[in-house]
Amino acid sequence: MGHWLFEIADAVEQRAKVMGKREIVLNGGLSVSGLQHIGRLRGEVLTGEAVRKILEKRGYKVKQIIVLYTQDAWKGKEKQLKQFEGEEGRKYIGYPLIKVPDPKGCHANWVEHYWEDFGGVLDKFSDGKIEVVRTTDLYAKELKEVTKEFIEKRELTRSVVNKYRGRNPYPEDWIPIEPVCQNCGRIDGAKAIKIEGDLVEYICKHCGYHGKTKLENGKLNWRLEWAGIWKALDIDFEPFGKDHATPGGSRDSCVELATTVLKIQPPIGLPYEWVAIRQGKKEMDMGSSDFIGITPKEWLEIADPEVLRYIYFSTPPKKRIVIDLTEIPQYYEQLYHGERAYFMRKEGKSLSEEEEEAAINYELSILTDPPERLPFQLSYYTAALLVQSLPKEDIYDSALKRLRASKIIAGELSEFEKERIKSILIKASNWVEKYAPEQVKYAVRAELPAELKGSLRFKDSLIELGNKLISLENWNEDEIKKAMIEHTSSMNDEERKIFYREFYIVMIGKDSGPRAAPLLAALGKDVVKEKLIESLESK
Repeated sequence: MGHWLFEIADAVEQRAKVMGKREIVLNGGLSVSGLQHIGRLRGEVLTGEAVRKILEKRGYKVKQIIVLYTQDAWKGKEKQLKQFEGEEGRKYIGYPLIKVPDPKGCHANWVEHYWEDFGGVLDKFSDGKIEVVRTTDLYAKELKEVTKEFIEKRELTRSVVNKYRGRNPYPEDWIPIEPVCQNCGRIDGAKAIKIEGDLVEYICKHCGYHGKTKLENGKLNWRLEWAGIWKALDIDFEPFGKDHATPGGSRDSCVELATTVLKIQPPIGLPYEWVAIRQGKKEMDMGSSDFIGITPKEWLEIADPEVLRYIYFSTPPKKRIVIDLTEIPQYYEQLYHGERAYFMRKEGKSLSEEEEEAAINYELSILTDPPERLPFQLSYYTAALLVQSLPKEDIYDSALKRLRASKIIAGELSEFEKERIKSILIKASNWVEKYAPEQVKYAVRAELPAELKGSLRFKDSLIELGNKLISLENWNEDEIKKAMIEHTSSMNDEERKIFYREFYIVMIGKDSGPRAAPLLAALGKDVVKEKLIESLESK
């Protein structure tokens, strides 16, 4: 079967062969306009990385780059302004992003502050072979000659760009460079009027200043800049957001600039759909300058990077992804499914088409060499229930003891398994605190009041259930669920509803709670014996 990532790698490989290239260069572009959310990992980072790894296995030398658009003008959108105290942020509107101060005062500038929670953990989501460059630095080096080329060919450049500018074409005296005003600091209003070598003379429409500055102290129009980066960095492949892919839109204009003005072959492009976040019943596309979403650093607090990688690699690029942080346990089950399929394939077992794809997605998602055998898969949901009834200062050893006593774990654990269990326990604890639905949260009841015990309609039935449960040979979710279904099979719907209400009152002091079988599996036989038998039988 053809996985979409291998099809992309095939196309990039064919391009390299036709062009006779010895090194393949992959690129992704990100503007650090605000929150660097996990949606930005999908195309520019992880799709590129997966294609790179596939090509490297085929023997190619591949370079992967992330370009940070740090020279763009800071627009001062509502959510951006709110990062500053009061009206402080308004005076930075139009500044290059790299020149806007850090509103929190802990970094050198805006870019460094908001890049930290993305770039600072990038190596945890990838293999550490991604080169990050800033347009601010590129203008002083690689982009400088391209800028000069556009200026020299400005009439041709203007004729191409104006085809896409509609009602606001550039005039005949237009010079394709946007300098930073040395007086007011803005990059969104200085008009270049003359070029003298490496200097640009300009007049600023904001403050009226008339002066000169170096070419690198400015930027190209964004269409020129995009095409210019293709030439400056010799790009072969580049994913980009779907908004650039409309016919006659952004990328089409850049392709024409590349072929007509710069005389280069544009890279293979891959448009991809946005990643959204669901909060309750509301879904919103993650957005940087709108500060919608969570950062990769925040994701690592509740889930492993491989889980997010699996979601991205198992979803074709043109399909929208909606992340719901209440569903982290289900996302782990998806990864586990791929892991089981991978080891089935490794053992030579026959796989369905869906299982084969799941195995490929797992192989692409893992960041280290896979273990020799299928590792123990601790249910994230079980971990979330476990951590709520264990002492936090000794959570791993206590959890291991509970899991062994319940025979959920049998035999020795490998170092890989131990580390994964530790990781999941810590992350599940954070998830319970921050994102878990209220239904998942609970506390084991300390004591059952005598008057409440006497009012229970199904007291004897609960004791009977407790005895059935603690006699189970295999203490796991499936066996517990089977025993509970069998025990309540003779009840009608209303009786069953009351029975489970009383079950939760006895166990956790609430009318409802986490799913019963996973809850009991996590709590273990000793707690079940104490709550469903001893506390109900005592006078």
